[in-house]
Amino acid sequence: MTEANQNRLVWTEIPVTNLKRAGTFYETLLEVPLTEDNNGPQPMLMLPDLQGNGAVGHLYEGKPVTQGDGITAHLAVKGSLDDAMARVARGGGEIVSEEITIPAGSFFYAKDTDGNSLGIFKY
Repeated sequence: MTEANQNRLVWTEIPVTNLKRAGTFYETLLEVPLTEDNNGPQPMLMLPDLQGNGAVGHLYEGKPVTQGDGITAHLAVKGSLDDAMARVARGGGEIVSEEITIPAGSFFYAKDTDGNSLGIFKY
């Protein structure tokens, strides 16, 4: 028997070519503001956890992967996946799949404005 762990992801770093544009996309998708962090070697935008108590990763200016390379970061959203699909499109991203149902919930694949692969997940 497996249990769904809503905080399994320890951390993800998502490279983007334009931090402001990417921040707008992720704020539109997640419906929460991202916090800027300047404590490291370069500015980062923090991706908040589902409860709003911490962060699960960050965006930074770097070199995104090329088509078909790299990992897929799965991000949980509140609300319906249909609404999340609309936010992906509104934010300038790309929807890659239909909704897929698994025992822990449902998700769809998408790409952000830099082509990074995402799974948009609803528990």
